[in-house]
Amino acid sequence: MGADGLRSLSIFGATGSIGEQTVDLLLRAGGAETHKIVALTGGRNIARLAEMARTLRAEIAVCADASGLAELRDRLAGSGVEAAAGTTAIVEAAERPADWVMSAIVGAAGLEPGFRALRHGATLALANKESLVTAGPLLMAEAARHGARILPVDSEHSAIFQALVGEDIAAVERIILTASGGALRDWPLERLAKATVTEALAHPNWAMGQRITIDSASMFNKALEVIETREFFGVAPDQIEVIIHPESLIHSMVAYRDGAIMAHMGAPDMRHSIGYALNWPDRSHLPVARLDLAQVATLTFRAPDLARYPALRLARQVMARRGLAGAAFNAAKEVALDHFLAGGIGFMDMSGVVEATLEALDADLGHENDAMTLEDVQLVDHLARQRAGKIARRQAGEQ
Repeated sequence: MGADGLRSLSIFGATGSIGEQTVDLLLRAGGAETHKIVALTGGRNIARLAEMARTLRAEIAVCADASGLAELRDRLAGSGVEAAAGTTAIVEAAERPADWVMSAIVGAAGLEPGFRALRHGATLALANKESLVTAGPLLMAEAARHGARILPVDSEHSAIFQALVGEDIAAVERIILTASGGALRDWPLERLAKATVTEALAHPNWAMGQRITIDSASMFNKALEVIETREFFGVAPDQIEVIIHPESLIHSMVAYRDGAIMAHMGAPDMRHSIGYALNWPDRSHLPVARLDLAQVATLTFRAPDLARYPALRLARQVMARRGLAGAAFNAAKEVALDHFLAGGIGFMDMSGVVEATLEALDADLGHENDAMTLEDVQLVDHLARQRAGKIARRQAGEQ
C-alpha cells in the first residue's frame, strides 16, 4: 500500500482479452479512486491503451511497438500520463514497484516483465502460461528469493489452486485438467487437415483472443497447461490428466488419496479467475453468471484422442526432457501458429513443426539438473524460432 492507502497495480497486456477484463473489474471496484495504477502496457491498439490510461490515471502507458509512440503521446497529451514504447520500455515499466501485477502479455514476450516484477516482492497474477513453461524453475525461485507470490489466472490453474486451499499437496493423487476441445472437437479426424483459421476460431464456449483460441482448437493451449501444472504445483507428470469436458463448467479437479475429487465449477467467464487473483485472499462479488444446475442438467466427459491432439503427447516429451525443452516447445508452437495464421501450413501441420524442432534441438536443450538462466531461455527461444521457421517454410513448399 502507498502512503495514500491505495493498493498499487500494473497490468501488462492491458488491451488483450485478460487485460480488458481486469480493467473492467477494476472500474467496477472504483478504478482510480480506490487503486493506484502504476503501469499499463498494450499492443497495437493505441487508442484503447490511451483511453484506459486516462480513465485509470496511470503513471505510465507503454505500447509494444516503437512506431506507435507518437500516436500514444498525442492521445495522452495533457493527461499527466507518461508515454513510452518498445520491449525495453515494457521491462522498465515492470521495474516500477507495484503491490499487484497482472502478467497477461501473450507468448514468450511476457516472461521478462513478470520476472522483473517479482523483484519487488509483488503479487504476480500470472495469465502468461509461457512463463512457467519456458522458465518455471527460474520464475518460482525468483519469487521465493524476493518473498513474492504468484497467483494463477488461467481458469484451470486457478481452479486447482482453489481446490488445494487448506489441503496437503502430498495427499493429491491426480490433478485433472478439463478441456473444452476447441472449435473442431467434433470434426471427423480426416477433415482436420483442411480446417481454416476462421473455422478454428469459432470457439463454442469461450470468448478469447485469436491466438489462444487457435491453441484451444489444436490443444497446444492444454499442452502448455499440463507443463505449467507440473511447474507450478510440483506434482509428477504421471499425476496430471486431461479430460474433454465440452460444457466448460468444471474448470479443473483435484483427486485426493482418500478417493475424494474436488471440482471447481462456474460459468465460462475469465473474470472468475481474474477476480479471485485480484481479491485474494478474500472473495468479493463478481459480475459473472450464476449456474443453474437444474438447467445445466448434464455434464459430459471423454478422454482426449492423441491422434487428434498430438500436442498433448509432445507435452509429455517436454516434461520428460525438462531443462530448456519447454522454451523450445513454446517458441516452435508460436512460430507454427504464425505460419498457420498466414496460410502457409495446415492445421495439423503445426504439431509436426513443433516435434521436428524439438528433435533438431534435442542436444541443446539440457537435462533436468542443469542450471539455467534467463539468458539461456532467451537463447533457446531464439534458436527454436529460427529452426521452426525453416521447418515450416519447408513444409509449406512441399504442399
